[in-house]
Amino acid sequence: MIDRTEVRSPDGTRVADYDYALPDDRIARYPAARRDESRLLVVPPGDAPFEHLRFKDVTEILRPGDLLVVNESRVRPARLLGRKPTGAPAEVFLLGPAEHGDPRDWLALVRPGGKLKPGRTVDIAKDLTVEILDGAPGGGRVVRLHCEGPVEAAIERHGHMPLPPYIDREDEPLDRERYQTVYARAAGSVAAPTAGLHFTEELLSRLEAVGVRREAVSLDVGIGTFRPVEADDPTQHEMHSEAYHVPASVAEAVADTRASGGRVWAVGTTVVRTLEAAAGPDGPVRAGAGATDLFVRPPYDFRIVDGLITNFHLPRSTLLMLVAALGGYERVMDAYRTAVAEGYRFYSYGDAMVVLPRSGS
Repeated sequence: MIDRTEVRSPDGTRVADYDYALPDDRIARYPAARRDESRLLVVPPGDAPFEHLRFKDVTEILRPGDLLVVNESRVRPARLLGRKPTGAPAEVFLLGPAEHGDPRDWLALVRPGGKLKPGRTVDIAKDLTVEILDGAPGGGRVVRLHCEGPVEAAIERHGHMPLPPYIDREDEPLDRERYQTVYARAAGSVAAPTAGLHFTEELLSRLEAVGVRREAVSLDVGIGTFRPVEADDPTQHEMHSEAYHVPASVAEAVADTRASGGRVWAVGTTVVRTLEAAAGPDGPVRAGAGATDLFVRPPYDFRIVDGLITNFHLPRSTLLMLVAALGGYERVMDAYRTAVAEGYRFYSYGDAMVVLPRSGS
């Protein structure tokens, strides 16, 4: 006899509800020839039909008085490839500076982990050697970079761009530019805030010319963004924490936009997490620095963000759950099925989707 209590329809309450089939050739290994020529799937609220545009047509969606908030964190070339004294290959993946303040000391992941114990070294270049100092939580290491000149300059010279595993190729010179937004500033991320990769300077100027205001927050994207959700109950997933900074100009712009009847648009899930985490209990965005482990998933009451520009995300990911929280679970999963059927390119170097504000926004 079949236990009918186990038969249920997907409703967004389980991680398995966010699964979908994607042919391997739909994963974008390289970016579009031009940033703003990528495709754009428009997801209106309700049951209105989806629209298929080019990203440069976002000027038809945003309107005067709207606020566009971007993440200006810059991707650090965090992969240091070198060799052990024995000549065997080794990799040091820099996660960020160590907390105690010595600019030479960093938290890192290393390969091969079993061989690179405290006291061992990895030669990256003639002017850069990495010394393993100590262990760190999660199997990481505290390492010290021995180099000529400033540490960050040595990382820029010798580091490789940390492309996501699903791109399935080594980084190339083009990735130095294309796996970076045109408005990126201070280095701090180990993965790109990919929704912003579609903007060009020209497109941003066109939006400004029609009265769309742009402001920038900073959230340093950590390695946890690729961490799989292993539990089937989302409430059992431990969300990773990421550091952010909200300038006073952003808090003021959000308040001004709300007062004038404009809409607040987040460029990417990192901006959603930043703005929603920085919102006080009564709604206003608070300026300043902080860290957030906010897990946005259905149901979620958005206090700041009205609309979202985003890329297509991995199945069963916290990022896909965030998009579903704003656009509606069934609506967003239908959009993903449509994108697969229509031949959209997926993930970091892929096409984009825009979730329009609900009626009344």
